[in-house]
Amino acid sequence: MSKKKLLITEVFKKAEEESQRDTKNGLASYLWLYFKEDMGFDINDRSFSRYYDAYVIGNKEIRINPDRLDMLSEYLGYKNFDDFSGTFVKENNEVNKTTVKVSVDNDEESLTEKLSKIVINITNEQYFKIPDFLKKNGMGIVEMAFVLLLVTGGVVFSNGKGTPPLGIFSGGGTPAIDKPYMYWDKDRYIASDSSYISPQIEVVPMEPNKFVYQKRITRPDTLTIENAVDKVWYDKSDNHVEFFTNYGTHPENGKTLKVATPHIVETYGGENANLELADN
Repeated sequence: MSKKKLLITEVFKKAEEESQRDTKNGLASYLWLYFKEDMGFDINDRSFSRYYDAYVIGNKEIRINPDRLDMLSEYLGYKNFDDFSGTFVKENNEVNKTTVKVSVDNDEESLTEKLSKIVINITNEQYFKIPDFLKKNGMGIVEMAFVLLLVTGGVVFSNGKGTPPLGIFSGGGTPAIDKPYMYWDKDRYIASDSSYISPQIEVVPMEPNKFVYQKRITRPDTLTIENAVDKVWYDKSDNHVEFFTNYGTHPENGKTLKVATPHIVETYGGENANLELADN
């Protein structure tokens, strides 16, 4: 399978998961709108339909401009098409394992080649899923370890002033994950012993991962390319963007959260953030 065919196939696979659509026209329309609004890059739906015909259901090679290949790769969490081509590892469905490759000293070698054939295998995906951005290139061993600590809760950021940045973990204390229920309260989950609070509040069974790690970022003005891209997630509804500290679904509208792109951070974070909306 060519790298372009693999790229296009993975793009439509991700679009199907995000949009819950399964037709060529539906997926093409979703991708066109996503790239235009969320990535600031216009690829019309007719082009996506041609890519689908050629690479997903067909076996043809058609010309795709290099800048488009780069943006399609960025949609999957890679820096560009060269990055995707050098680091993407297709899942082996027969053994249900994925070998993770990372950049070591800016080399395109895998960890298996660099570290005495040590292979990192992620199994039992139904219990623990690594976010897609761990698969992209540009991460050295130290960065890889740092992100793994972040995902598992072993790292708390510091902004040098003794307070957590980005509105993350502002509540402090030990989470009460032993309680059977929780409910969303503006920017975080609150633990509860009761399955009913009021008609306006939806109480759900306790999910420790969501309870501990899912927070709404209340200070989007602190977001930058360096501290937010591929590290926070967002939802855009009615031209209102909310940022969150973990992947998953929006606690209120149920929409799948998307990983923050440079375009989204620059447009809705930092000095362009609407703090009045963020405080609602």
